Amino acid sequence: MKILNMKKITHCLKVCVTSAILLLSINDGIAQEQAIRSGSAGAAELLINPFSRTSGWGAANVAGVVGLEGQYSNVAGLASTEKTELIFSQTSWLQYGNELFNADESVSSISTFGFSQRVSESGVLGIGVMAMDFGDIEITTVDMPDGGIGTFSPKFMNIGASYAHVFSNSIQGGFTLRMISEQIADVSANGVALDAGIQYRTGDQDELKFGISFKNWGPRMSFSGDGLSFRGIVGSEDDYKMTVEQRSSFFELPSLFNIGMSYDILILDHRLTWAGAFTSNSFQKDQYRIGTEYSYNDYFMARMGYVYEEGIGNIETTSTALTGPTAGFTVELPMGNGSTFGVDYSYTATDPFKGSHAIGCRVDL
Repeated sequence: MKILNMKKITHCLKVCVTSAILLLSINDGIAQEQAIRSGSAGAAELLINPFSRTSGWGAANVAGVVGLEGQYSNVAGLASTEKTELIFSQTSWLQYGNELFNADESVSSISTFGFSQRVSESGVLGIGVMAMDFGDIEITTVDMPDGGIGTFSPKFMNIGASYAHVFSNSIQGGFTLRMISEQIADVSANGVALDAGIQYRTGDQDELKFGISFKNWGPRMSFSGDGLSFRGIVGSEDDYKMTVEQRSSFFELPSLFNIGMSYDILILDHRLTWAGAFTSNSFQKDQYRIGTEYSYNDYFMARMGYVYEEGIGNIETTSTALTGPTAGFTVELPMGNGSTFGVDYSYTATDPFKGSHAIGCRVDL
């Protein structure tokens, strides 16, 4: 029976790898279409990595990511949670200088919380919440373009519920069902998305890893609310008024596909990991991610990475404020009984902004 199950798992893995190769082979044929569609998708916050550890090397470790941070790059990594894990992270997204107050502000402040729990010998449940706060924005109208009538605060949030399963000593997979909410004044949009992923590990010490993940697959979304309605007049006389409600156009989610590989070099208490990944985006330019991480006995980790896409770094051809380089580090402290407390930091280079900073803490119980 075990041999039969292994054959089924191996067959499933072959199908996934074959599908990945086919997707890569048609990538060049759709590159021009992607350039045209860039910026036409909605819910772009789903493309932001809110976690401090994986963002430190550009989310290149699709194949080897472990724990809750797998909710962003590859949910299969959630299956590596040993017992209980908690994550808190705060990101200052796209900082810029405020000359008036001589201080740094950011486009958005991102707060992230995650919790995972092993529920069986092979199963792990997890939940993650990401909320974006853009601060107070002045309300303006056609008659009052300078404002002075109050402010509103846009709120973007997504909540993901995940389940990951260990199929064998080499293969694990999982999926995430994500609820999406966007609110702008008196207009809002809500939707759902599905993520799924699988990881394969091999070698005497599981040093070689492969990973595949799909993200942001779901139905179209649209905005609705009182903000899309207005009072209109029928006829030439001002004696018949009615409320006219406008319909918002539907928009699609920024779905993508990741495939990656990583390799660990283990020498006594030292580990050096090399990772690479390819991201095929439905609406944006495809990306190539590379990164490396050094670890001493899992108490101190330093990492760096680079995310490349066509035209990046050239102000005339780039389609993103991100310029590619990333870096970060982790300090992990034992708390007794196998529990640990870790502090993570990452930096993502941007232009013309001053970069994005993420700091978080992690508790493994």
